[in-house]
Amino acid sequence: MAVKAPKNIRPLNRYITTHNSAGQAVFSSTLSEQMPVQRLADGADFSLAYTSDHFPAQLNNEADISEYSAYLSTPPGITISTGNVCRIVDMQPGALSPMHRTVSLDYGVVLEGEVELVLDSGETRLLKRGDVAVQRGTNHAWRNVTPDLVDEKGRREPQWARMLYVLAPATEMEVGGKKLGEVVDGIGVRAST
Repeated sequence: MAVKAPKNIRPLNRYITTHNSAGQAVFSSTLSEQMPVQRLADGADFSLAYTSDHFPAQLNNEADISEYSAYLSTPPGITISTGNVCRIVDMQPGALSPMHRTVSLDYGVVLEGEVELVLDSGETRLLKRGDVAVQRGTNHAWRNVTPDLVDEKGRREPQWARMLYVLAPATEMEVGGKKLGEVVDGIGVRAST
């Protein structure tokens, strides 16, 4: 069960690079460096670190920055069927996401805390900082199981967890003649297009 606790992990920035007129690498000033955050109904914070509508990405004339900028006011679904999504999710102490499936190949990396990956079969794995989950279109949920911090007086402080996800589109899964499409009901993010 999720515990409402003050967020005890720092806000994030993202730094976008580009080129100056001489072709040298520079930092883009097109968008704020502060990571945008969307609070979901379950209390999780979704940060849309970056997106691309195309694969391969179209970097010329900063086309990708314009595409990403548009998603900051109208966030994409969980995935983008023609490109990719890089998202950071902060989970409240004890939180369990709804069971969901994306039509994508996802890399989930624990940045802070400990997170349990729960599959619809009932199997689980505990991921610690730096561990990677490779999600291949499976139905799953995430649970923040980070142990509380206990101070010298025995006071407990519940801990938030943070994960980085990179989602790349995939063809729809089919197992035993049954198509396994996207399931995002209750997750608080619109369906992918």
